[in-house]
Amino acid sequence: LDNGVDPIEVIEKYGADTLRFSLITGVTPGNDVRFHWEKVENIRNFANKIWNASRFVMMNLEGYKAIDIDEEELQLADKWILSRAGERARQITSLLEKYELGEAARILYDFIWDEFCDWYIELCKPHLSSAALPREKLLVQNVLVKVLTDILHLLHPFMPFISEEIYQSLPGASRTIMLNPWPDGTKDKIWPEAVADMQRIMTIIRAVR
Repeated sequence: LDNGVDPIEVIEKYGADTLRFSLITGVTPGNDVRFHWEKVENIRNFANKIWNASRFVMMNLEGYKAIDIDEEELQLADKWILSRAGERARQITSLLEKYELGEAARILYDFIWDEFCDWYIELCKPHLSSAALPREKLLVQNVLVKVLTDILHLLHPFMPFISEEIYQSLPGASRTIMLNPWPDGTKDKIWPEAVADMQRIMTIIRAVR
């Protein structure tokens, strides 16, 4: 009928991961999926956001080494992002087990774009500067690597190529991300008070803006 969309053309222009994620997001069981170029372009921007955030992390890993983190050393923002990563991992795992792929992709999208990229990366920048104490910088580096690694694992079922490519550039990468344990969040410590305090701060900042 000449009214279809050739997936190969979409892949050549935007990439296979972008097409996959754009088709999965917004999908509910039993409903048909409408194809929108605007949605594909939005997910392309999302993929670029992931690349840029990962590049920022890798550019700030000079002197990095994996360490055991003492809870008392963590700042509010560190506890918040670690808690949110654990909470999101539990949610996404539960949704995938129920085959609610669209909702799982939406939650992952929001966590990566809003909480990790727009908030935590901006908040951690002063702790990565030359003026920061060595221990302070090392703590933030470990938090960044931990959260980004978990993100890539959660992203892998939806965007396998970009997640594998970035993962292989991170410290401690194994032969392939596919053989690693799934981060379901059950082993992650959650700080409810830190999450509540951070949410209040974010609400105030948004109101001021």
